[in-house]
Amino acid sequence: MFKKTAIVAAVAASFMIPALAQAKDIVGLITKTNTNPFFVKMKEGAEAKAKELGLELQSFAGKIDGDNDSQVQAVENLISAGAKGILITPNDSSAIVPTIEKARKAGILVIALDTPLEPATAADATFATDNFKAGELIGQWAAATMGDKAKDAKIALLDLNPNQISVDVARDQGFLKGFGIDLKDAKKMGDEEDPRIVGSDSTNGNEEGGRTAMEKLLQKDPAINLVYTINEPAAAGAYEALKAAGKHKDVLIVSVDGGCPGVKNVKEGVIGATSMQFPLLMASMGVEAIAEFAKSGKKPANTEGLDFFNTGVELITDKPAGGIKSMTSEDGLKKCWG
Repeated sequence: MFKKTAIVAAVAASFMIPALAQAKDIVGLITKTNTNPFFVKMKEGAEAKAKELGLELQSFAGKIDGDNDSQVQAVENLISAGAKGILITPNDSSAIVPTIEKARKAGILVIALDTPLEPATAADATFATDNFKAGELIGQWAAATMGDKAKDAKIALLDLNPNQISVDVARDQGFLKGFGIDLKDAKKMGDEEDPRIVGSDSTNGNEEGGRTAMEKLLQKDPAINLVYTINEPAAAGAYEALKAAGKHKDVLIVSVDGGCPGVKNVKEGVIGATSMQFPLLMASMGVEAIAEFAKSGKKPANTEGLDFFNTGVELITDKPAGGIKSMTSEDGLKKCWG
């Protein structure tokens, strides 16, 4: 009798083992780099939401901003792993598309975060800041702050890289429109003919790149008095170059991001104004969307009137300009990231 009972128990246990060891649904997160505080916060948001929903998060990143090859390999790895969904901030919005198409054909939900693919429809959805609006806000603020001097501005544009990546283009062009400069093609950087633009250079979105780019543009025209930067690390580098040249008190710097170091730089007067975006929200909402897709097959919808889901933007400055909604750096520090 004892032997028979033991056998039954053993058989029952053998059926329980697969259930206990059943793998969690896999969600992939692929960021541009793993060093920029924006992407660090994005990863934190994805990790927290994946843990809450009982999903397994596998994270990857490019070696530097612009590294497409590492992202291609990451997508391939996630296809092989049988991921249910992939969240990606593409380093090259166009070059990654064939690999993304391969993932979608394998039944994987692909959501672009922050930076849309080109075309945007190459992903199932995009969760992002309205980057054109983010640029437009700081452009409007700069024009209002400079007042009559805006007509004689000497503008330096510190962009990401020469690849015309969608987020780079949107912020740059939004800034120029907000400042009152005519755009030839809002989907292309560098074709403007306004004499107020001294020039542009690439920063790779980091402090060293910002410093080097600013040094080059100062050599071109030492009278630069307005600097747009793709993000706050680039802005910090630009400020160091201006300070070394003894010009930091005469130049207005505007940027986009909303990271805590950047908001602190607004408080300290390094940056005049920045547009805050919300990477943790992008990532956590993306994980939620993949969890819903895995459960029901339902895909996320866009914000009405847009070709992406808008996760919001806030202008941060301690020098408010009339007619432009903003919040102070003190309030911004309560909502910042990094």
